Amino acid sequence: MAARRAASSVLSRCLLARSSSSSAAAASSPAGKSALLGAGDGTLLRRFGTAPAAAAAATEEPIQPAVEIKYIQLLINGNFVDAASGKTFPTMDPRTGEVIARVAEGDSEDIDRAVAAARRAFDEGPWPRMTAYVRTPSTAPHIGTAHAGGSRSRHGHRGLVSLQERCRVLLRFADLIEQHADEIAALETWDNGKTLAQSARAEVPMLARCMRYYAGWADKIHGLVVPADGAHHAQVLHEPVGVAGQIIPWNFPLLMFAWKVGPALACGNTVVLKTAEQTPLSALYVASLLHEAGLPDGVLNVVSGFGPTAGAALCSHMGVDKLAFTGSTGTGQIVLELAARSNLKPVTLELGGKSPFIVMDDADVDQAVELAHHAVFFNQGQCCCAGSRTFVHERVYDEFVEKSKARAMKRVVGDPFRNGVEQGPQIDEEQFKKILRYVQSGVDSGATLLAGGDRAGNRGFYIQPTDDMKIAREEIFGPVQTILKFSGVEEVIRRANASQYGLAAGVFTRSLDAANTLSRALRVGTVWVNCYDVFDAGIPFGGYKMSGVGREKGVYALRNYLQTKAVVTPIRDAAWL
Repeated sequence: MAARRAASSVLSRCLLARSSSSSAAAASSPAGKSALLGAGDGTLLRRFGTAPAAAAAATEEPIQPAVEIKYIQLLINGNFVDAASGKTFPTMDPRTGEVIARVAEGDSEDIDRAVAAARRAFDEGPWPRMTAYVRTPSTAPHIGTAHAGGSRSRHGHRGLVSLQERCRVLLRFADLIEQHADEIAALETWDNGKTLAQSARAEVPMLARCMRYYAGWADKIHGLVVPADGAHHAQVLHEPVGVAGQIIPWNFPLLMFAWKVGPALACGNTVVLKTAEQTPLSALYVASLLHEAGLPDGVLNVVSGFGPTAGAALCSHMGVDKLAFTGSTGTGQIVLELAARSNLKPVTLELGGKSPFIVMDDADVDQAVELAHHAVFFNQGQCCCAGSRTFVHERVYDEFVEKSKARAMKRVVGDPFRNGVEQGPQIDEEQFKKILRYVQSGVDSGATLLAGGDRAGNRGFYIQPTDDMKIAREEIFGPVQTILKFSGVEEVIRRANASQYGLAAGVFTRSLDAANTLSRALRVGTVWVNCYDVFDAGIPFGGYKMSGVGREKGVYALRNYLQTKAVVTPIRDAAWL
């Protein structure tokens, strides 16, 4: 239990190589002026080189993962099936750019099949009708799973599914995740490029933790009886919305699976999930475990495919009652438009960010440097809430810059399956080239470029850790940090809030007054004070402004998957009102 409770803290520190006690000498850095933020603002564009060990790690022959690719088809109505078109697409190893496997390429016809299965499972199946508590065999009706023609799901016989009420199914799923943790972590790292340490020590445990959290909510969702004017009985019911369409991103496939599927299933909904085309493997694997745990056929359907085909079909589908999307702000706008133009289905959006990390003048600089380093470089910088705008008080700015440079130059870039590697490759060539374009834009804007910011090695999509600056405004989704100088609290509040995004922020200070002032003034959904990237299942996550609509995780995510219904009846000859 202690290990599970600590999972979110592990995520915030599992890759932190504590080097703050060693102060490597660094060359002095001339301060460049930022054309984007105004002359004299203290913006420094620094391109970091990596240590010799890091350069060597990026050129070593990649390790062959010890995991078998078992699931490459679509999951529809409890069975793994080929796409209707017969098409497949490659999922690539970001370490080499080579093909890991070819996966079924779903399109609008497959979305139709998946939605039809989810609709039948909701309208006619046992899932939304299960009790949320244990029933004895004497009181539980028998529900068979035989298919037409006498065939059965490949997941096996589940005749007494009514005994497997929703919370117990989700709890068994969490147990199976832990039993298969090594395979799941290896798949996540192989398909995504994040380090195995991060997958195994943080993300797989958090997947299990999140499913147990929502299993615990399954029998605590209830309505209200409210007083009404006159002789009326008024009750408020919370009902499942129906078929939920969900689209998850490539940067955290396992966690986004948990954040979306967990609350949707706990509330009694059925799901059609579209994976990111870059990272379909881990979601298909854990979906098979969920069926092994006793999930009825059709309750969870997984379609791999591309956004313009499968994704657009899901967003526009008239049979989908609810959408949830995590991804870029631009794509989120398209999702919202498609939902509105079809059946006006409600949409939850968790979108981009450009999060400020504020270091006050009373901070322990060594600790602040390490935390700021983690805040931006975690997950290869491919994190929507990355603390990529580092605001540092002018009194400690120079010391912070020098120590940040020394820390970044020690960062080990290489095969994410190797021990000691802190940063794997970027997800694919498109993202790799995009990051390098942003680095060049800083140079073109007049910033001083010292070292690094180039390809690491000659194979795969590795990039040396970088500090840059156009990036002070736009989301890069890469290992690039901007360090900006400020002189006072009011100034940093104004500059931190001067963004279209409002997802998260970090505050590093010893002053309770400063922490309170900043955390209330910053227009963001999450403020981490003297910590960063703490993602417990009970903590809501979402953004202000163009960082999204609604919240995921915690009790707040349940609201996304419940309808509220008022039922009012007259009371005759009531003893009391």
